[in-house]
Amino acid sequence: MSVFLYSDDVNLLSHWEKAFENNYTVVYDIDDLKEIKNQVIILNYSALDAQEKALMTLLDTKNNKVLVLHRTPDIKTAREVLGYGAKGYGNALMKEHFLHFAIESIKDGMVWLHPEFTSQLIAQIPQKEGKDISSYLTELSQREKEVAILLKDGDSYKTIAEKLEITPRTVKAHAHNIYTKLHVKDRLDLALLLK
Repeated sequence: MSVFLYSDDVNLLSHWEKAFENNYTVVYDIDDLKEIKNQVIILNYSALDAQEKALMTLLDTKNNKVLVLHRTPDIKTAREVLGYGAKGYGNALMKEHFLHFAIESIKDGMVWLHPEFTSQLIAQIPQKEGKDISSYLTELSQREKEVAILLKDGDSYKTIAEKLEITPRTVKAHAHNIYTKLHVKDRLDLALLLK
């Protein structure tokens, strides 16, 4: 899958171009976006007017994976763009490694959100009364169980690391094992299973 960039902001395009070196194509006309199939498309949210936001749905139906980036990201807009079919949402000026991670996650079929938004969404999922999660955790080691419960509650890797007195890298390794053992894709999927 190739990466296509669309923005009305030359500074953002320049920032994104540096992140992808020569592995991208800039699209200057919104009508040209409608012709793209089976690719990753990065859109600047602020470049889209109300009618054009529905374009994300069209792009999704052409099997594109759309990442919407915004200079002032917020949870309300995250819900909106995901509702249109975008596969990711984050800060338009995020660091290069976050941008690469977002693209790789989306290519792998996952939804990507800035970690802060993922935590906020997880925290908003109501806990079902009387739900016994212990049956879901039988495959996990004791430490993985501790990490899974904290992930379910929306804690970030950094917060979990501080609570359990381990490194964020170790938390990430435990999280990967948890997702594999429980057959879930990501933190949000884990929260939906355990809440």
